Amino acid sequence: MSERIKNTASFIRSKTEDFAPEAGIILGTGLGGLVEKIDVRYALDYHEIPDFPVSTVEGHRGRLIFGLLGGRRVVAMQGRFHYYEGYTPQEIVFPVRVLTRLGIRYLFVSNAAGGVNPGFRPGDLMVITDHINFIPNPLIGRNMADFGPRFPDMCRAYDPELIALADGIAGETGISLRHGCYVGLTGPSFETPKEYGFCRIIGGDAVGMSTTPEVIAAAHCGLRIFAVSIITNLGIEGKQASHEEVQTEGAKAEKRMTELFARMLAALPGHTGKACGEEA
Repeated sequence: MSERIKNTASFIRSKTEDFAPEAGIILGTGLGGLVEKIDVRYALDYHEIPDFPVSTVEGHRGRLIFGLLGGRRVVAMQGRFHYYEGYTPQEIVFPVRVLTRLGIRYLFVSNAAGGVNPGFRPGDLMVITDHINFIPNPLIGRNMADFGPRFPDMCRAYDPELIALADGIAGETGISLRHGCYVGLTGPSFETPKEYGFCRIIGGDAVGMSTTPEVIAAAHCGLRIFAVSIITNLGIEGKQASHEEVQTEGAKAEKRMTELFARMLAALPGHTGKACGEEA
């Protein structure tokens, strides 16, 4: 696996003239429009990249976008991969490890999620402060020691300093932010009323079918992580959910999320040091 990651990263460098991104961005269902705000320098379709998975879900374009956002070099995944598509946990996080080899130090993650906190409303932005994972852990198997330790700590997986930065920007700009715990389930069926209720009982504020494997792999690599859920439906109220609704509500909130990400990127400290998993 390490050799495949190395080869894929080398291929991408050859196609992007060694463009060195400082931050990676993973865009969830219906949230690919953020790339319109990126000063794009290079774009690669997933199917062109050796060993890269291919998106199969509507609302996930399937491209790597390299460019500038908030004055910073970024690489955005316009489309992610899910366990319910038939990918293994290791395949789901393969792109995260490739981006790490390309040099990112920060990972910004977004998703569309169902609200299980009764105080939430569709369109709310929820900063993820913790998660509960029910998707098979992508670190199962032989440890990739060149990326991280056998038993990575997850107590501060969602970077407190980045969360504080987001709160400060929200206060300055009037962007309303919620905080909460994300519950990652396998899908692809939307949750039953009792499952929504269970997620609330165990401490969840939002529930979805992604994010937790990528965050676990990113934490294993030592990346600084910031993640946001866009609340697209209120499962706790027992209302029917649809993929179309998720995409529609995601698009409505996307502008606020894009502004938040761009302002946060502009405020990050400088980028230095060797990429995780890269030989000295």
